Amino acid sequence: MALQDKYAELINTANASGATNLQVREQNNVLYIDGQVPSGEVKDKLWNVYNTIDPDFRAGDLVLDVSVSPAAASTQLKVTTQSSNLNVRKGPGTDQPILGKAAHGATVTLLSKYNDAWYLIRNSDGIEGYCSSEFLTAI
Repeated sequence: MALQDKYAELINTANASGATNLQVREQNNVLYIDGQVPSGEVKDKLWNVYNTIDPDFRAGDLVLDVSVSPAAASTQLKVTTQSSNLNVRKGPGTDQPILGKAAHGATVTLLSKYNDAWYLIRNSDGIEGYCSSEFLTAI
């Protein structure tokens, strides 16, 4: 099965959800999906579809690299770790790669609430990813 066929539902959902600059390419048995979505909720929706196709994201045959439009509605949160920085991850889960950090006490932008445990945020460096909601507090 070709990877574009395997992930057709994900590609179709991205298109139907208003993704812009959507690029889908296959290289070395990995499918890359890049683009920009109108809201954090749309990005969460794509991760949910991805998880239904590849539970727990274990196949390693897809790189989903979509960002949320800077024009999307957002609110501010404070990083409330004990003293360390908060990991910003590619996807919702501790098994996802770390993209960057959000400093203890820093303000981050909430893009969406993926679920009760994971929030999609953007840090002050512009890195967008998922963090444990346990360490984020409304301002």
